[in-house]
Amino acid sequence: MAAPICVTNVEVKDVRFPTSLEQHGSDAMHTDPDYSCAYVIISTNDVKNGICGHGLTFTIGRGTEIVVAAVKALAPFIIGKALSDIYDNFADFYRTLTSEPQLRWVGPEKGVTHLATAAILNALWDLWAKREGKPLWKLLADMEPEQIVNCIDFRYITDALTKDEALDILRNNQATKKEREQTLLTEGYPAYTTSTAWLGYTDQVLLQRCRKALSEGWTKFKMKVGSDLADDIHRAELLRKEIGYDKILMMDANQKWGVDESIEWMGKLAKFKPLWIEEPTSPDDILGHAKIVQAMKPLGIGVATGEHCQNRVMFKQFLQAGALQYCQIDSCRVGSINELLSIILMAKKFGVPVCPHAGGVSLCELIQHVIMFDYLCVSATFENRVLEYVDHLHEHAKYPIVMKNTHYMPPKDPGYSTELKEQTLIDYAYPDGQVWQDLIKEGKVTV
Repeated sequence: MAAPICVTNVEVKDVRFPTSLEQHGSDAMHTDPDYSCAYVIISTNDVKNGICGHGLTFTIGRGTEIVVAAVKALAPFIIGKALSDIYDNFADFYRTLTSEPQLRWVGPEKGVTHLATAAILNALWDLWAKREGKPLWKLLADMEPEQIVNCIDFRYITDALTKDEALDILRNNQATKKEREQTLLTEGYPAYTTSTAWLGYTDQVLLQRCRKALSEGWTKFKMKVGSDLADDIHRAELLRKEIGYDKILMMDANQKWGVDESIEWMGKLAKFKPLWIEEPTSPDDILGHAKIVQAMKPLGIGVATGEHCQNRVMFKQFLQAGALQYCQIDSCRVGSINELLSIILMAKKFGVPVCPHAGGVSLCELIQHVIMFDYLCVSATFENRVLEYVDHLHEHAKYPIVMKNTHYMPPKDPGYSTELKEQTLIDYAYPDGQVWQDLIKEGKVTV
């Protein structure tokens, strides 16, 4: 009898990109982000195939070292585990990792330990898809409904979604799945761009990027707001003048305001007809979001949130309270595919479209797999659904996204598209990589 394939090593790296130097990613709350990640590589004793799982969780500079430490704290609970024990009972393994009796005290499915959990689980999903020789979206789409629900920990959410309800949702779309897969392969998944209007950009840069996006065919744009009302009005006027009112505009405050401030501020910006206001207040304030939803309805503005929503329980309550109208899952904030599956299924039950957050370091590469699964197996529609696109750092991905006519085209390479290029991992290692050492010598950054 052959020996089981087991995890032999969990390696973690601190990788950072100096995006703050050009204000890429800047918003009202995060004024100087250095897009970064805690990057995990999982190895096994399968020497013949030599396949490793690569995973990451997104950060924005300072604090990445804390997530790296959390990955190291979780690693002993993975090393030595047989892959069959993980994948055959993935919900049980997920619970083992998120409910470790001592570590859960510093983060029961939230915070730094949950970010670390996401990085590890992302690597395990990448490993599974590679071993099956399929891109992750296809691995998920080919699973039977029973296999899908076997990956989900339903603890804490059965008052909103039971296992039987999840099975019914998945079974309802089985017969038409192949037809949608052909549509996806031909047309791709629709996207909007956030790359034109970061808060730190000058008017000149904003207009240059907007015009370039228009020339590429973009029809949906998102702008950052929240630092200064007069400046928000000025920048919204610039954007609307360029794109007109026949195209879609979203706004994102990145948690800057209080509840009443959100309502007052958006009352002044409503004339620009935004589709939604994203993260208007604290990402933990479910009832606050519900109040904002009611205030925005007469203005025809939706409320989007979820990028910083820490787990499926919070998403459950947002949905139960009618506190969001666009569900913005993130591939690295919650516990990887296992938890994302439960959130997508809950959103389906509550009739809320999933419009994921993307950008950062490889977030676009990862979340495309998730939303394509949603289209194929859960929502079965593109209606009121769109995926965020940001044009930074894709040159560092080993399997970068492929865009066609402002649509994400389905990945073809096996895995979760999580892998960064080997030279990138060397050059951008923090703080000893060559890129950072050069910046330190030039006096552009301090460590």
